[in-house]
Amino acid sequence: MRYSRVFSERKEDKLTNIEVQGPRVSFVIPIGNGIAITESVVIGWALIIIIAIICKVLTHNLKKVPETKRQVIAEWAVSFVNNMVADAMGPKLVFFAPYIATIFVYALLGALVSMLGLRSMTADISVTLTWAVMTFVIITFYKIKSDGILGYLKGFLSPIFLMAPMNVISEVSLPVSMAFRMFGNVAGGMIITALVYGALSAATSALGLSIPILTVGIPAVLSAYFDLFSGVIQSYVFIMLTMINVSMANGEE
Repeated sequence: MRYSRVFSERKEDKLTNIEVQGPRVSFVIPIGNGIAITESVVIGWALIIIIAIICKVLTHNLKKVPETKRQVIAEWAVSFVNNMVADAMGPKLVFFAPYIATIFVYALLGALVSMLGLRSMTADISVTLTWAVMTFVIITFYKIKSDGILGYLKGFLSPIFLMAPMNVISEVSLPVSMAFRMFGNVAGGMIITALVYGALSAATSALGLSIPILTVGIPAVLSAYFDLFSGVIQSYVFIMLTMINVSMANGEE
């Protein structure tokens, strides 16, 4: 969702409105009826390029014994993620480390871009839902691999067949809850910041101040909290839920 502030003035008073819209369309690919490319897609590909360049720089000309700080940083990052995945998912699933690291870095940077004045990727439900569906597919794969297709289907009838509808809803609710948890926190933070900014702007106009002194400080603090702190926390929660659910589906303790 995109949040923009629209200020309209009347002769007798000043009115502040806040518009809530979806992601803007950056451009349209002229194929068929046109394929709309939103700003979330553009920012996402920009982040992919930036991350790829950083990885290339950090892993260029590696030595068996580290001789540069960038190699030390690269090895530390790899070891940290491998250890985290091994602790949460078990040694047998440590090969998930690249996937977990990719989701975390992508989600984190996708949230932090708002501090540069860009629109946060994680405030777009289509983005977070895509990540959640990817994780859900992996979880389902390991459930079928662990119990077999018949065992997986029989699980919906446990403990009695009357529970089948509830079990199906419980299964589908996992990706939905994962997607809306991250989306809701980031988008909610943006709405709160926009509302506070609008209220302070209206208060400035009501007091007849020529300088918008009331809008300095508080909105910036709220933005830093929701963009930085909440972005880091929600990205970490997302990968933890991913690791826990995949390890449970695989039968790991």
